[in-house]
Amino acid sequence: MKREYCGLFGIANHPEAARMTYFGLFAQQHRGQESAGIVTWDGAGIREQKGMGLVAEVFSERHLSKELKGEVAVGHIRYSTTGASLIRNAQPLLVRFGDQQLAIAHNGNLVNALELREELEKHGTIFQTTMDSEVIVHLIARNMMVEGMPIEEAVGAACRTVRGSFSLLILAGDKLIALKDPSGFRPLALGRLGDACVLASETCAFDLLEAEYLRPVAPGEMLVIDSHGQRSLRYAEKNGTSQCIFELIYFARPDSYVFGQNVYQRRKAMGMALAREAPVDADFVMPFPDSGVYACVGYAQQSGLPYEHCMIRNHYVGRTFIQPSQDMRDFSTRMKLNPVRSMVEGKRIVVVEDSIVRGTTIRTRVKKLRELGAREIHMRVSCPAIVSPCFYGIDFSSKGELIAANHSVEDIARYIGLDSLHYLSIEGLLSSVEHPGDFCLACFNGQYPVEPCAGTGKMCLEKDRALSW
Repeated sequence: MKREYCGLFGIANHPEAARMTYFGLFAQQHRGQESAGIVTWDGAGIREQKGMGLVAEVFSERHLSKELKGEVAVGHIRYSTTGASLIRNAQPLLVRFGDQQLAIAHNGNLVNALELREELEKHGTIFQTTMDSEVIVHLIARNMMVEGMPIEEAVGAACRTVRGSFSLLILAGDKLIALKDPSGFRPLALGRLGDACVLASETCAFDLLEAEYLRPVAPGEMLVIDSHGQRSLRYAEKNGTSQCIFELIYFARPDSYVFGQNVYQRRKAMGMALAREAPVDADFVMPFPDSGVYACVGYAQQSGLPYEHCMIRNHYVGRTFIQPSQDMRDFSTRMKLNPVRSMVEGKRIVVVEDSIVRGTTIRTRVKKLRELGAREIHMRVSCPAIVSPCFYGIDFSSKGELIAANHSVEDIARYIGLDSLHYLSIEGLLSSVEHPGDFCLACFNGQYPVEPCAGTGKMCLEKDRALSW
């Protein structure tokens, strides 16, 4: 079963729905570079275009102006974190049953997908993909075909059956349906573009289109949008609120609002909290681009140390660079980032990072600073140590992958080649965000708001056996 993080965009009642969706996905390309897809409703049926690669590679002017006709559209960009990279796993997932057509785009991860899939297969359901999203589709189809439910009721019942994280956009005829899981793990925002309603994982998509940001979609809320307007329904009661704090730490674009909070300001506040917790007598503070940049700004301002941008990124290194060996992986790292030699030699440096997951890439970069003559290297990390796997869609799905789950801070500092290492405390992190009680902290404290099922846990244990430091 695939774990993934993705980007969603939807629009209703716009004459160029496909083109607007193209730009909405383009603005969120950081959320997934593996595949992209757009589906539209042209008044008679669903049209689709999907492919592997970046948004600009998958869609042409022909697709946007001639083939993807209609005033309602849903788009999806995807990056799967385990399993095969296949076109059949690209979304939106389009299905036909009876005289119905349905397209679904999903961001998140279901923790009971394996159990539900086995149950559905026992009753004759045939799956075409390895995505947990397909479980939702089959549940909706069964509710409509067997139980006779209308589409809104069928979607709500299906989403009360699944557990885990999901923000969904569903195209059903001329209806655009948007909803979030009852815990609100993954982001989804509502906006307005003239008379059109727009939805996106991040508000940076609205900025590109000059759309007005209205509000986040609430946990347990379903929005139904058609030519008659917009309706908000409560399909499930809120199950606490467990928003993914890693969106604010690392994943979202810094110019976005996520969960109603400005990402840039939250990251800067994390850096300031980090400087208060772990000051260093050093010559300057620096990030490894692009991770840690905004926390580094906060650290520099709070500490009074100069901010230096002395690791230069090559923006033209392609994402498909082949890395068949460790030597080639190290070479790829050197291609992406290169230090300014005169700034490093003989200096006491504080490096601010947003997170350390496995530690291998950071180790290579620190080694380069040592080779250039850095006198001291201290690392400050703007989130707590990641000690538990994420079952809700972020790319650390087993303890064996997590360096902090298996080694002490002192051992990690020694392995990376640091003079000192400090992770931001959970208290410091929560002091940096608004409404701190609304966030999932499972990757830092192992307390899962929605407990993973036995099949999911077993899968992660099997993965751990294949991993070593």
